[in-house]
Amino acid sequence: MTEFSRWRTKNIIDGLKTRRVVVISGARQTGKTTLAKQTLDENSLFRSLDINTFYESAVNDPAGFIKNDRGTMVIDEIQKVKKLITEIKYAVDNNNRPGQYLLTGSADINSLPEVTESMAGRMKNIRLRPLTQGEILGNEPKFLERAYALDFPKQILGYDKKAILDLAFRGGFPEAVLLENQKNRIDWHKDYISALIKNDLKDAANINRQSVLSDLIGILAAWSGKYMDISPICGSLGISRPTLNIYINALETLFLFDRAAPWIKTDYDRVGRSHKHYAADTGFMLAMLGWKQDEVMMNVDRSGKLIETFIYQELAAQVDLDSSYKLYQYRDREKREIDFLIERDDGALIGIEAKASLSVSSDDFKHLKWFRENIIKGKNKFFGLVLYSGEQTLSFGDNFLAVPIPALWQ
Repeated sequence: MTEFSRWRTKNIIDGLKTRRVVVISGARQTGKTTLAKQTLDENSLFRSLDINTFYESAVNDPAGFIKNDRGTMVIDEIQKVKKLITEIKYAVDNNNRPGQYLLTGSADINSLPEVTESMAGRMKNIRLRPLTQGEILGNEPKFLERAYALDFPKQILGYDKKAILDLAFRGGFPEAVLLENQKNRIDWHKDYISALIKNDLKDAANINRQSVLSDLIGILAAWSGKYMDISPICGSLGISRPTLNIYINALETLFLFDRAAPWIKTDYDRVGRSHKHYAADTGFMLAMLGWKQDEVMMNVDRSGKLIETFIYQELAAQVDLDSSYKLYQYRDREKREIDFLIERDDGALIGIEAKASLSVSSDDFKHLKWFRENIIKGKNKFFGLVLYSGEQTLSFGDNFLAVPIPALWQ
């Protein structure tokens, strides 16, 4: 299996130098175990709870299992034995040596119902997402730096709309990326979801109706990049709203779906406060929806939804790398929307619209311009970008640019 160079490596190495505990969280098969092993040295110890001997030892003697006098102990799939988290907290409370534990988890341990012990100040949590296009190509993450400088290549060749859709259909799970054809990838993603529903959800939540959960995954995939209407979803699944929220939270805990928070730092009283949901990987999203590539190419709504989700995944991975940045979305009650807002810690903002088509017009910037003139009002720097499927970087005046989508990874 090819080992890709991951952007998160530096975050993990830096975290082990300053924090007692580092947690690599992310969906199954994103490469957490491989990445953890790459940090090992001669003083490190690796224990996977997927191995029954280690699992039984951890269940029967959690305090003894985590004893670690030197080096870094790597515990893989920590959510399988939640008692270990409490024991680790006690251990690091009595020893402030950095780099004691490197944990991996296929569920967000802070969201697990049984986990009550906070390790604030002791632990650094690092999200490992599926592969980005930059990681697949071996390129450095430069998009945010270039965006704030409005410094993009004048032209990026080799990526028309079909090529970008091909990348989105492939997705970013390492094993699926290396498969030779789309049919094999679809089969892989379906098997992946089936295994998660049958096996991993018991580690995340008490889910009684697995068939409903399978239907919900397809529904959420269809709503990716949209503001969900909860009531008809409850009706179609035959479950209450509280139950629906439990199921959605469980899928988010397993990192299958993300919520993009609304940007609400304004006194404008008509700003929306709804989150927007995104599938965490376009490959599994498309496998669940059963869409065909040639049909998506010709369907404006589907291609727009897919490319917006694809762009979200690329942006989120780069925002994760640096705590100076936060990723939001914007919508008000007048239905003015901005797909993505990236805020730097000095307050400077980049507004980004995702567009699947090969052309851009001034109308594509109207919400970005309205936002700058009516919300920002010169209080902070603001730059507006439309990411599209064309090849040319084009100025639309006054810090507004149309930029080819491959600028995300080139």
